[in-house]
Amino acid sequence: MSHRVTFIPGDGIGPEVSSAARKCLEATGVSFEWEVHDAGEGAIEKFGSPLPEPLLASIRKNKTAIKGPITTPIGKGIRSVNVGLRHALDLYACVRPCRLYPGINSRYDRVDLVIIRENSEDLYAGIEYDDGTPEVKELIGWVKAHGGKTIRPSAAVSLKPISAEGSERIIRFAFEYALKNKRKKVTAIHKANIMKFSDGLFLEVFRKVAAEYAGRVEADDRLVDALCMQLVQKPEIFDVLVLPNLYGDIISDLCAGLVGGLGVAPGANIGAEAAVFEPTHGSAPKYAGQNKVNPVATILSGVLMLRHLGEGKAADRLEAAVSAVLKEGRAVTYDLKRGGSGAPVGTSQMADAIVEKLKS
Repeated sequence: MSHRVTFIPGDGIGPEVSSAARKCLEATGVSFEWEVHDAGEGAIEKFGSPLPEPLLASIRKNKTAIKGPITTPIGKGIRSVNVGLRHALDLYACVRPCRLYPGINSRYDRVDLVIIRENSEDLYAGIEYDDGTPEVKELIGWVKAHGGKTIRPSAAVSLKPISAEGSERIIRFAFEYALKNKRKKVTAIHKANIMKFSDGLFLEVFRKVAAEYAGRVEADDRLVDALCMQLVQKPEIFDVLVLPNLYGDIISDLCAGLVGGLGVAPGANIGAEAAVFEPTHGSAPKYAGQNKVNPVATILSGVLMLRHLGEGKAADRLEAAVSAVLKEGRAVTYDLKRGGSGAPVGTSQMADAIVEKLKS
């Protein structure tokens, strides 16, 4: 069976790491029909938009996409293409496994946890009011009139919507993920002691859903600040973490640091009708075209895609090949090198080494 997949090269280092992933995916023996589309800076030049409709139509049709990282300018102006893609396709669940592979430099001996991040609500919903505008002045006045709270007139304001429906579907997704992947525990992350209505609702829904899985999956919860401390002290006590959007973004990067950095951190964004797989790291434009950067996060995102497509055996083989190359430490990029293990190789050469492991 051939899988038709939308392929988005990305910006900056995106074309290099996505090409490496494509090479490794094809080497598994799984048949793909790639439909190539641009997003980000390249799409602006062609379509006048960083997220063109032909790309969205392709993903809606194929149901599956893999993409390289995309550049988003910092500050005011164009919003994140990644966030826009998730909202346009309702990719409400972000899945980011954080596993420590042998051969990776880390302060820890064993880390194997999964971040399940809600993608559509919270502060990343993009409901913002700029400082000095009539809209923000009206909102500030409304808040004072209805709650007695004073907001400085010079403030910009972002809203933090968290709904029962949005919370339930991501929490249920986390428990179903745990069952499917033989995980033992799901931990809800929140700040319900301070944000009693928004985070409080998330925690309330978590407890209701967790009761349905009692006896099959353990459940507990943590304050997000306490979680940060405990992840650094003893990450092995955690298994699956389910979080609102902003906490999930921050904690997934923290967890990537536990296992060697963003260069080995894959990601998936999954909805009811489509799924997009991508590395956690950014586009690093200063390294573009140098055949230098680590392709592992994108290749491991391909592993997640294979599992999503029902190609579990191929996924296991590819992950084992990546793990073997990392453990040997010879054919790896500069950031993965350990002392005394020779000179680093380039992006494409590391992909070639992984392909060789797949053949052996």
